[in-house]
Amino acid sequence: MTNGAGAGRLSAQARLGLFYVVSYLGTGVSLPYIATYFRSRGLTGAEIGAVLAVPLLARPFLGPGLAVWADGFTLRRTPLVFLALGAAAGYLAMAFSSGFWGLLICWLVGMTCLTTLTPLIDVITLRRSRLDGFNYGVPRGAGSAAFIVANLAMGAMLAVTAPSIIVAWITTAAIGVAVVAALILPPERVHEAGVTKPDRAERWKGLGGLLRDRTFVLAVLTAGLIQGAHAFYYGFSALLWRQQGISDPMIGVLWGVGVAVEVGFMWFAEPWRRKVGPEKLLVLGGAAALLRWTAYAFAPPLWLLFPLQALHALTFAAAFMASLRLIERLAPPQSASAAQAINSALSAGFMLGVGTLAAGPLFDAFGTKGYLAMATMGGLGLIGAVMLLKKARG
Repeated sequence: MTNGAGAGRLSAQARLGLFYVVSYLGTGVSLPYIATYFRSRGLTGAEIGAVLAVPLLARPFLGPGLAVWADGFTLRRTPLVFLALGAAAGYLAMAFSSGFWGLLICWLVGMTCLTTLTPLIDVITLRRSRLDGFNYGVPRGAGSAAFIVANLAMGAMLAVTAPSIIVAWITTAAIGVAVVAALILPPERVHEAGVTKPDRAERWKGLGGLLRDRTFVLAVLTAGLIQGAHAFYYGFSALLWRQQGISDPMIGVLWGVGVAVEVGFMWFAEPWRRKVGPEKLLVLGGAAALLRWTAYAFAPPLWLLFPLQALHALTFAAAFMASLRLIERLAPPQSASAAQAINSALSAGFMLGVGTLAAGPLFDAFGTKGYLAMATMGGLGLIGAVMLLKKARG
């Protein structure tokens, strides 16, 4: 695979930013709207919840294995092409499948391939940002901005067309990701030139070494607790706000505020983030999660929701950026992909999956008070972050 003629004139930052943009053009539709598609295919609410949760719960078992497989290639972008095409195949197959089990299998294939892309591209971006001196948050933040654009665009399209457009959109986006990976991404090597590529057994041994590192495991669990605490918000905030009498357009504005502060944090807070360090950022993320979700449990008025939504910069963006930097520092270079895959599988996978499964019963039984379970997760994450900070200080 070689870069296209135009790609050679683009900086590494621009190439990586384009990858994130195309990728999040798909995620900006699949995350908010895939339940709408499944409902149009006749699935019940419980079936939709199960379909959405299975890939999240499977990530700790499938993600690290795929990362070990990815490290067997010469260039880091090569497995990205195959994974993106796998995601496109899984998504496209949904249009020709029927029933709960058929849609579940297709969604599991598509989401497993797509979500494995995230830690693999993060490894490339973190390394290039360190070597080339750019802010990792700029290309990653461009992806979040694309998420907002795709979200708004699909919302407008669904007002005039059938939900089948959702599958067409996310399939096209996945194919676009494969094209960008093959032709645009920099040819980053998995292993340094002259270094013998480890065989499969050695790569699995490196994965086992990570899991025996107590500090690494604590960092992954801490990040997972803070990120997993968003589950109730992702699943039921719109319903709860609607019950409070907040209009649908204003709910969209509230969600937009959360993503906007996330983008702003990634783009403009890099000097401060480096000064503070990842351990302190995790402490801030855990403390903000404890405050934010406790406040949401008491149905705050609209005016108070805006500053609480601004805490998304800490509960998501700061904790996310901190975990990437911390995992990068703790893992040896030859296990970088596996380390980030474990981090992603737990924080954006298993913990979020458990929270998603619990969110429905919590909503039915307690309404807004269900947020207190998320506050508890955030509080546990805060304890873990404090422990990591103490370890860093010796």
